[in-house]
Amino acid sequence: MRTIGLMSGTSLDGVDAAWVETDGETIGRYGPAVTLPYEPALRRDLRAVLDRVAERDAAGLPPEEDELLASCVARLTARHVEAVRAVAWQADLIGFHGQTILHRPTRPGSNHQPFTWQVGDAQRLARETGLSVAYDFRSADVAAGGQGAPLVPVVHGVMAQALPKPLAVLNLGGVANVTWIGPDGELIAFDTGPANGPLDDWARRSTGEAYDRDGRLAAMGQPDGGVLARLIAHPYLAAPPPKSLDRLDFGRALEEAGAGALSPADGAATLVAFCAVCVAAAARHFPAPPVQWLVAGGGRRNPALMRALASALTEPVRPVEVVGWNGDALEAQAFGVLAARVWRGLPLTFPGTTGVAEPLRGGKLVGPLL
Repeated sequence: MRTIGLMSGTSLDGVDAAWVETDGETIGRYGPAVTLPYEPALRRDLRAVLDRVAERDAAGLPPEEDELLASCVARLTARHVEAVRAVAWQADLIGFHGQTILHRPTRPGSNHQPFTWQVGDAQRLARETGLSVAYDFRSADVAAGGQGAPLVPVVHGVMAQALPKPLAVLNLGGVANVTWIGPDGELIAFDTGPANGPLDDWARRSTGEAYDRDGRLAAMGQPDGGVLARLIAHPYLAAPPPKSLDRLDFGRALEEAGAGALSPADGAATLVAFCAVCVAAAARHFPAPPVQWLVAGGGRRNPALMRALASALTEPVRPVEVVGWNGDALEAQAFGVLAARVWRGLPLTFPGTTGVAEPLRGGKLVGPLL
C-alpha cells in the first residue's frame, strides 16, 4: 500500500509529510519527504489555544471549542493538504495524526477522566486530496486504559529488524520518548520527560528566537545545580512505565523550581541538562542496557543536547542517520505505516508501549476507498 504519513508534533513548528510503501508489518521502500513550517501567526494561535485549554484543565473545566480553535483547525488542515500535494507521489492512504491540544491519560492518584485530543479535519483532508485518511490514532487506547502514547514504537520495531539489539530509539520532540527493542522484538516505550518544548519556549521568551539554534544559547551557560536538583525530584522520573506526558506538563514544575530567575544562557543549559537526566533515568526501566541509542527528532540537531546525552549515558549516542534512517521524516513515515495497520486492522498499541491490557487496534478511516 502506498501511504503518506503526516505528523505535526508538540514543537508546533509545522507539518512533516513522508511517502512510504508498506503493509504495516514491513516497509517496501521510502519515497520523498517534505516539511512545511507553520506560519508564525498559526504557531502563536496554536500556543494560545494550548495555554487556554491547559488553564481550563487545571481548573477542572472541560475543553471548549471557540472561534480561535476553529480558525486554527482550518489553517492547519489546509497546511496538511499542501504537504500531501508537496510530496507529489501517488498514494492510496494518508496517515493523519493532527495537532495535539491536550493529552491527559490515566495517571495514578488522579481523579481526572482520561482524555486525549488531536485536532484536524480528516473529512476535509480526504475531500481535498481525493485519498482515504486514517486518523484519531490515540483515542481507543486511552479509552481502554492505555496511555495513548507513544504510538511509534511498533514502527521502530519494524524498521530495526536487522539492527543489533537491545536497541534504544530516542525521539527528541517537544517531549522526549524512547523505545527499547529487545533481541526477540519485545517493545518497552514511554515518554522520558521534556525535550525541545520547554527549551523552545525559553528561547522565545529570552531571545525572541523560535528555538535555541545550534544549541548556542545553552553552550554559553551552565546548569544551575539547585534548579536541576529540584527538577530531578519530580515524581514522574521515578514512576515506572507505562507513562506519557502533555507538552505543558512540566510548566509548573519549572516555575516552582526557580528556572525563571536564571539568565537566558543558564536557563537553556539547565533545560538541556534536565532533558539528559530524564533520559538517563529512563534507562533504569530497561530489562538490559541497549547496545546504542539512536536519536531522531529535532533535538538531535542541537549539539549541546547531544553532548549532554553522551555525557549522561554510558552507551554510544548517535543520530539515526548512522543506520540509514531519516531523522526528520521518521515520525511522518511512522504514521504512514500506522495508517496501513489501521487499514488492515492490525494492533497499534501494546502492553509494553502504552500499558493497555492487550494488543489493541485503533484509528478511524474516512475517504473514497471505503
